[in-house]
Amino acid sequence: MRVTLLGTGNTTGTPTVGCDCDTCEAARERGVSRSRFSVHVENERTGEALLVDFSPDFRQQFLAADVPLPDAGIVTHIHFDHLDGLGNVYRLVDGLPVHAPNETDPATDESVAETIRRKYDYLEDRIGVHARDPFDPFETCGLEVRFVPVDHPPLLCFGVVIEDPKTGAKLSLTGDTSYGIPERSREALAGADLLLADAIVPASLCHHHPIGGRHEGPDGLPRTFGTKHMTREGALSLADALDATQTRLVHLAHYYPADEAFEEPLAVDGEVYEL
Repeated sequence: MRVTLLGTGNTTGTPTVGCDCDTCEAARERGVSRSRFSVHVENERTGEALLVDFSPDFRQQFLAADVPLPDAGIVTHIHFDHLDGLGNVYRLVDGLPVHAPNETDPATDESVAETIRRKYDYLEDRIGVHARDPFDPFETCGLEVRFVPVDHPPLLCFGVVIEDPKTGAKLSLTGDTSYGIPERSREALAGADLLLADAIVPASLCHHHPIGGRHEGPDGLPRTFGTKHMTREGALSLADALDATQTRLVHLAHYYPADEAFEEPLAVDGEVYEL
């Protein structure tokens, strides 16, 4: 299983358009990018590729990484930075299976799968939307995949577990989430060869959020920034609890101080991992 991090940034990416902060300037100087979130998973046994989330930066990501177009896709939730790149498949692929959770969200009165069908009805001859029950495994691209509920209010959001049934390789993605991930989901995410964990900012920046931070650890540092995303410290604490072999922090904002923004294990676009 070859995992390529196509997009490792949050909703504005790094560098952020029109921003001359020290972190964005440092990214430009280093020639690195954190575009909107997306992960490419290639099953080298079958020659198939699975795309996790459809970033608005789809076109540039695929050109930069030089990876194959997807044979299937999965969508974790309906925020634009994870979904709005789906329109890019028009005239590029035909008959693309798109897997999405089928649980109805009280905030929208639709499931993720239903929202995709409605919003992208013009792609009905190009994609097939497959509604999936949380925790129930399904096969795509020769891999076993499960959606696991996480905590990203006010919308329902899901992490993803991807396993190769032949080699036992396991990739876990937390999705967009606070530290308050349900225990059953933690059990499903645990023991990954590679964990991709949402870590939008360091805990030191929680005082900038209108409601501060939550889920303080024994050291008093918040493991959740506001209500929706883990801090760096929260993501690392989760990685320890989940006993991940390797962890990369993703969905990163340009608010990281420049002297911390490119330290390990913070990811940048284009990283490749063989599991």
